Amino acid sequence: MQRRMFVAVAIGGMLGLLAAAPVLAHHGWSGYDASQTLDLTGVIREAGYEHPHGHVRLEVPGKTWLVVLAPPSRMERRGLPQTTLQVGATATVVGYPHRTNPEEMRAERITIDGKTVELR
Repeated sequence: MQRRMFVAVAIGGMLGLLAAAPVLAHHGWSGYDASQTLDLTGVIREAGYEHPHGHVRLEVPGKTWLVVLAPPSRMERRGLPQTTLQVGATATVVGYPHRTNPEEMRAERITIDGKTVELR
């Protein structure tokens, strides 16, 4: 009986660790420099609405940025459905540059078609 209990607890523990792996992989926001604010307007060249965060590739004069957005559930709740992030649309994003990747930023807000959505 004790052996069965041990095996059940061990299996449950392993399953719990596997379920927690995606949470442990989340990167946090410390990689972005909140002391520098970027305000960029450009054309969306790629859009993703996936977990843990959506993204757009925003082409501005002279550069294409990877813009990290909020999780899809938050974007939906705040009025930014997936259908709004269309390739070819003009968007303005305000946010912070990545500390080590000069082509990446984290967006605090995005404006598309005159509608601004707070992402934080």
